[in-house]
Amino acid sequence: MRADLERKVRQRAQYSCEYCLTPESAYRFTFPIDHIVAKQHGGETSLNNLAEACLRCNSHKGPNLSGIDPASGRLVRLYHPRQDRWTRHFRWKGPIILGITAIGRATIVVLDMNHSDSVAVREALIAEGGFPPR
Repeated sequence: MRADLERKVRQRAQYSCEYCLTPESAYRFTFPIDHIVAKQHGGETSLNNLAEACLRCNSHKGPNLSGIDPASGRLVRLYHPRQDRWTRHFRWKGPIILGITAIGRATIVVLDMNHSDSVAVREALIAEGGFPPR
């Protein structure tokens, strides 16, 4: 990936995961760049198909485009950072991310967004102030 494209993705994301909103500064490494629609599904390496994603969200999402909504048992598409508004699908309850739509709930499950390690990092960020983002 071109360095200028990677820089644009990170700047647009404000150096935070575009799925769980955890800032890169909470870790000692740079987050990977995710192809929202994976290359194997025809996704391009373009600004509109790239998102900054923490290691957990990125590795759990993989090439997935959909997941099962645990409330309905239906197959639904995952949250798409370029097409969806985060606040339409998710809410905060302290350090826990709640899914308020089928898309939000399925995304939380597939990306394992409330893993105990992730929740612990978010608890520490909350204690420091300024998190979660508004």
